[in-house]
Amino acid sequence: MAQLHELTAREQSFLLRTGALRPSELVEHYLDRIEKHGASIGAFIVVDADGARERAAALEATGHPRSTPTGSFSLSDPEHFRIESPGESPDQVLWGLPLADKDLEARAGLPTSYGSRVFAGVVSEQSDEIVEAVDAAGAISLGKTNTPEFGQHGFTDNLVAGPARNPWDRSLHAGGSSGGAAAAVAARLLPFAPGSDGGGSIRIPAAATGLVGLKPSRGRVPGGSGIGSVGGLGVAGPIARTVGDAALLLEGMIGTPAPARFALRAPELEPGALLRAADTPHGRFRIGILRDSPWADEYSIGLDESGELAFSEGIEHLRALGHVLTEIPLERSAGYSNAFRTLWRSFPAAAPLPEGAEALLEPVTAQLRESGKEVRATDLIAALGFFARFERDVIDQFAGFDAILTPALGQSPRTLDWYSQTDPDLSFEQQVLYSPWTSFVNATGLPGIALPVSQDAQGLPAAIQLIGRPGDELTLLSLGAQLENRIGWHERVPADFA
Repeated sequence: MAQLHELTAREQSFLLRTGALRPSELVEHYLDRIEKHGASIGAFIVVDADGARERAAALEATGHPRSTPTGSFSLSDPEHFRIESPGESPDQVLWGLPLADKDLEARAGLPTSYGSRVFAGVVSEQSDEIVEAVDAAGAISLGKTNTPEFGQHGFTDNLVAGPARNPWDRSLHAGGSSGGAAAAVAARLLPFAPGSDGGGSIRIPAAATGLVGLKPSRGRVPGGSGIGSVGGLGVAGPIARTVGDAALLLEGMIGTPAPARFALRAPELEPGALLRAADTPHGRFRIGILRDSPWADEYSIGLDESGELAFSEGIEHLRALGHVLTEIPLERSAGYSNAFRTLWRSFPAAAPLPEGAEALLEPVTAQLRESGKEVRATDLIAALGFFARFERDVIDQFAGFDAILTPALGQSPRTLDWYSQTDPDLSFEQQVLYSPWTSFVNATGLPGIALPVSQDAQGLPAAIQLIGRPGDELTLLSLGAQLENRIGWHERVPADFA
């Protein structure tokens, strides 16, 4: 008989909607797993057991707002699960499902540390937009997931909770900055989790931990904190075990008609369109194969054995599925590295801190803050102008393709002591070499998805990235579902968390 944490979020949702499973049962199951395994991987900064139980009881008291779905499911035979009409309204689409907020997003009544000792223990008075969105969709938050200080890095470590460890090998990083969210999902401590992505912070940890990580188009969902809040780079999105689960969570994160304050939005999607794309994947697409990176003007970009394996296997699978793949270059303008670094430095410099709090900052953050104070307004304007031109140029170059294939990561997951904790320039270079293909997707506002197509010789996950047209998450979900159906990566589980 299947354990609850072995079921996908879609399967759990089905049981909740049919009344075969109560939210409180699901919450208790995951709280038990968090108590047993959470500390070993550093996935959480805060666990809100009391709040989760109260929320579950409140949902049960009102009952599910929608009718019972058509389909069937048995815990003793979960492979026969099916839903005959999956494309439903996003209203309450996450009803009763557990998740956890990234600790860059404020939730009223809970402390929000932003991964920093500066704000450790400070209780938020109001919730951020993405938290309100998942609440409105019926989700139950179990707490706050680990993130680096201010979400500044592509790995997750801080002086508040320590590192988020990779469930496949706890001597390795889980990636970042949504590393706690990815570690929790990979270890089956959550069915899925929202993350935010300003330079790869959803796709990097998803790729490192064998998950699906979807960065939506710019403005698709509310929220997206940390470094990505500068220059419109950041967007919130789902981290999940399956493409269907990612589609489900994204439906809930988008929510019902957006309040006026969400002014910047991608083209509207029909309710249920994301789920339909994942459930009924079809189409043969033109895909560009891209090895170039805009960082190559300054750094020696390459792929290690793990990355080469995933990239070659991804190409092979996509061709076997009937898609047309063509190698393409990236015709880039010099200056990408300087422009991105300008934004990276400017964020910690602009962060409002209490008086005397700078002494509590971690060494790299403190040095970046001092360096960022030297960024002139003209430098920032020039960097934003560069990215506006870069966005147009790249979208024009990709216009002849339905999607672009790149490696997800340049290297296999790094050891916990690999990144410099004292030298910001070295740390920056290390992060670039680890993930040379993620940040330019943020700079262009395009959607991107990390897919765990392979495992390397050590059994660690290895992934590819697909980049979509502006506003076109549907093609990425369809391609991802085709690959998932062919490969079956959702059946892979880290041995210690099976």
